[in-house]
Amino acid sequence: MRGVVVAQSHVERTEDVDKDKKKKRRSNRRSKQNSFVSAVSSSVNELHEEKSEIFRFAGTSNEQALPRASNVAFNSLPTMHIIEHGASHEDRSVHEQQLVASGAKMFSRSFPDTITGEESTESCATKYFLLYHQRKYFTPHWSPSAINEALEKGYLFKALFRVNAHNRLEAYCKIDGVHTDVLINGVAAQNRAIEGDIVVIKVDPLSSWAKMKGSAGNINSSAGNINSSAALDDYNSSSEVSETVVGDGCKGKIKPDTLYECVDDRNDSLSSDGGIFYEGGSSFVATVGSEVVGCFASGFDNCCSPAGRYSLELDPPQAGCSSEHNSVASPVEKLCAMLSTFPSKRPTGRVVTIIQMSPRREAVVGFLNVKQYLSSREVCKKENKKKKNLCANQEYIMLTSTDPRLPKMMVLVTDLPDFIRKRLEEGDMTLEMELVAARIDHWEEENYVPQARVMHIFGRGGEIEPRIAAILFENAIFSSEFSCESLSCLPCLPWEVPVQELKSRRDLRNLCIFTIDPSTATDLDDALSVERLSNGIFRVGVHIADVSYFVLPDTELDREAQIRSTSVYLLRSKIPMLPSLLSENLGSLNPGVDRLAFSIFWDINLAGEVLDRWIGRTVIRSCCKLSYENAQDIIDGLFDVGSSTTSGDGCPQLHGDFGWSDIVVSVQILNGISKILKEKRFNEGALRLESSKLVLLLDEYGTPYDSMLSERKDANFLVEEFMLLANRTAAEVTSRAYPDNALLRRHPEPNLRKLREFEAFCSKHGLKLDTSSSGQLHQSLEQIGEMLKNDTELFNILVSFASKPMQLATYFCSSNLKGSENDWRHYALAVPVYTHFTSPLRRYADIVVHRKLAATLDAEEMYLKRKHTSQKLNSVKELTTQCFTGICFDKDAAESIEGREALSVAASKHTPCTEVLADVAAYSNERKLASRNVKDASDRLYMWFLLKKKEIFLTEARVLGLGPRFMSIYVQKFAIERRIYYDEIEDLKVEWLDITSTLVLNLSTQKRFQRRGSPGKSSRAIEEVALVTSPLELALGFPDGCAEGRAEVVVGATSGVASVDSKATVSDGGEIEPAVFPLTVRLLSKVPVALHAIGGDDGALDIGARLYVSSYLMMMR
Repeated sequence: MRGVVVAQSHVERTEDVDKDKKKKRRSNRRSKQNSFVSAVSSSVNELHEEKSEIFRFAGTSNEQALPRASNVAFNSLPTMHIIEHGASHEDRSVHEQQLVASGAKMFSRSFPDTITGEESTESCATKYFLLYHQRKYFTPHWSPSAINEALEKGYLFKALFRVNAHNRLEAYCKIDGVHTDVLINGVAAQNRAIEGDIVVIKVDPLSSWAKMKGSAGNINSSAGNINSSAALDDYNSSSEVSETVVGDGCKGKIKPDTLYECVDDRNDSLSSDGGIFYEGGSSFVATVGSEVVGCFASGFDNCCSPAGRYSLELDPPQAGCSSEHNSVASPVEKLCAMLSTFPSKRPTGRVVTIIQMSPRREAVVGFLNVKQYLSSREVCKKENKKKKNLCANQEYIMLTSTDPRLPKMMVLVTDLPDFIRKRLEEGDMTLEMELVAARIDHWEEENYVPQARVMHIFGRGGEIEPRIAAILFENAIFSSEFSCESLSCLPCLPWEVPVQELKSRRDLRNLCIFTIDPSTATDLDDALSVERLSNGIFRVGVHIADVSYFVLPDTELDREAQIRSTSVYLLRSKIPMLPSLLSENLGSLNPGVDRLAFSIFWDINLAGEVLDRWIGRTVIRSCCKLSYENAQDIIDGLFDVGSSTTSGDGCPQLHGDFGWSDIVVSVQILNGISKILKEKRFNEGALRLESSKLVLLLDEYGTPYDSMLSERKDANFLVEEFMLLANRTAAEVTSRAYPDNALLRRHPEPNLRKLREFEAFCSKHGLKLDTSSSGQLHQSLEQIGEMLKNDTELFNILVSFASKPMQLATYFCSSNLKGSENDWRHYALAVPVYTHFTSPLRRYADIVVHRKLAATLDAEEMYLKRKHTSQKLNSVKELTTQCFTGICFDKDAAESIEGREALSVAASKHTPCTEVLADVAAYSNERKLASRNVKDASDRLYMWFLLKKKEIFLTEARVLGLGPRFMSIYVQKFAIERRIYYDEIEDLKVEWLDITSTLVLNLSTQKRFQRRGSPGKSSRAIEEVALVTSPLELALGFPDGCAEGRAEVVVGATSGVASVDSKATVSDGGEIEPAVFPLTVRLLSKVPVALHAIGGDDGALDIGARLYVSSYLMMMR
């Protein structure tokens, strides 16, 4: 996607304008000295005036206060540090007034008290006047013709719109070719765009740009103050977890094709959507998600069409990729030059139009604000008795999304489904605890918030099943049964390999072939074999289920598989891409039965060099289904061949004429070769970001009772290495034969700025890091791992940090990057081409690659037959048998008349045209990301449920970020990052030592007085930031600070305070000793914390964290 630039960026504000704005702000600040309650009870005209002031500041304020940790959901990877810019009281007031004006629940920045009912609304008339008044709060979107013209001239940029989950007023747009995101700050500047929209933006003049948070100057200052501004302000989604870090985890099998890719944003919401999972931000936070282009390139209309319902057809040129090379700098180059000249500046801009609506608009999950609506209705009735016809004719109820990146929404009561409207009219307060499904209908210029339509109810928000249904809905997962038309495309059981296939394929049924999968796996799509040749050469085979034989192009089954695009894995279940008849039977490489396969053989020597290869269609018969545990026992020498039986003791059953000695020898040889290949790959520059994986333990009823961190073993790496080799081979063969029509997968280089910040962070702590290439980065991390072998927790954190700058790996059609072959590269694997080939039972992209490989094989056969006939006639020299699929590609043959004709005929039979293939790539990116979001959200849901059961969980955490207002901690037990805010706490004295970046917390014996100029702001209770106990309570058997009267689990903005007893408090193995006031905290130090579940029936799911502290002063309270 070509970016485009802004018009003249040299326009400067005059001094008079600045003075005038300062006067207005002073006046506005004075007018905000009254409390919100009195402000809300003012006249309609006064509120209308405030509304205009909101928009005056919404687009100019560069720094916004952070919401409480309980207002956003947690992410599973830590951010590196916190750089805090304390927001002014004026900024906070602006945001608070925005929430009040929208009629929504308002959460204070310092304490999430809810202003409900009569507190937040003077009357129905006032509320509905604000929501539906005909004043235009937003500027009109530009017309398509104006957009096209401006894009061509380089005045505008096309970009993906990403929202900061910690502060929705901040959004980010990544321009292709520009290393820094453009900040879209404020509601007015965002101009009705929401998370995931494809927008066109206009960049502000340089004089309006914001100061870069976490700039190199801050990180490398003499004081080493990496905590001086709020890095987490920008942190949008933490799903930028690299797939190299956590793996795919599908069906429990960590596939290499997913292990080496970065995924977008796992969202910061437990019930989110995403992260991976990932990403707009500044300082050392990930911006991967905002850098992804084409992740939502195709909309999803009711899960039944890849074509976007909201697409607006535009055909702008690719900015920064001009076909004419001249001395005139492109707009992107000019913008990059400005950023290089002013590295401490972050470009800002505004949205001028939305060219493709986000699928998120069709899948909103949230809660109706029933209590507020009923309270407003009562006020309205009272006012109607005093003043006739004051209430608006249209009645609205507010909807709050569980995704913090989405705005509040208004729902027309008359548009509610009948059963919901009836409950509302009856005053059913339990309706507020029900999760609802909605969609955004429209967002007009006259409406401050979008108008949505509720479709149905999932159920209570605190129960697992409704939450799972909501997760699937949010991510547009097609979960219904397969249609009869799709099933009719498959043969009936019993099924045998047709005679014709036996004749046309290579018969490998007498070869020792076996699978290695999780013990619970039912869809077996890959198998392995090995033969010892002469002179230390081994013939290794990878055999992949030939799913394309059953899923033919343009059939109903093919269309449904394309719509689903990928299997979706939840913690306890799976939503398959293909019917179980195919994925678990006909296509699965089950032992003891004949199956169709695509096989690749390599002749490999002891140096890991591939000397020769063969690719073709085969018939195989697996002799054994090994689990990873079986394979690991063989590798470790714990598998006793003599005592093995054919059934019991967890030993898998053997089929055919092969014995256990054959299996054991094969596994050991494959393990040795895989280690050679792995070492060779890393020596050639590959990168591995390997960290522990969180595993939730379930009881027999499927209820989580504990968690553990799991490490991958040699058996996992064995399978991974050969799957990587197979994927690379498939990519090489198909891209050579069809350079303009191959489905490939690329992994761009990491975000340079974030990589430099990570390098500076390591340097500050005495760790040497070389980020000049993926290989050097890997070697550096290996050396750091050796240095920190006694502190694996810290090393896991550093590996997580290293994944933050990584961008998302995406599918693409090779024609889209024609002439830019360097952009085809896979950064983490350090290979020029890569694709997905080894999982056709669960990924549609792999089926497409299979078809392309089949076309190459057919073209090769067709070409050789024609040349063979010509050879007989003309006595030409002997032909090469593998001109297109062998190690040496015959370019002359491919470019000859016969070769081109053969390739074209074969392609027309098997694969789509270039345009369709590009759409498949874009849609596959979207669905792959949605699948990852579902899996992550499912895992987080069960984690939340585990903590809800335990009520309070004591454990240790690592301090990742520190500042005067809050700290960021990493809890290794659950691999999550949380924040603890300690500003505005009653009875807590906070001392921040800026020079040493040290925090000192202590109980205060003096009464805290309100800050001047901030009436109406109340301090929060200390119980919200710390679970405080006394030594006496510990001695009396209340080790967890749960003595009567102070056993409180603070759930912040969602469900108030819940009492628990000491039996409900659980520690992380052993005794967790509380810290002692005064508490001194430094970066990377450990602190004891108390975790608890937040939300459920009354809000988004979250996990709260408090310090666990002991003090004698508690005895005097």
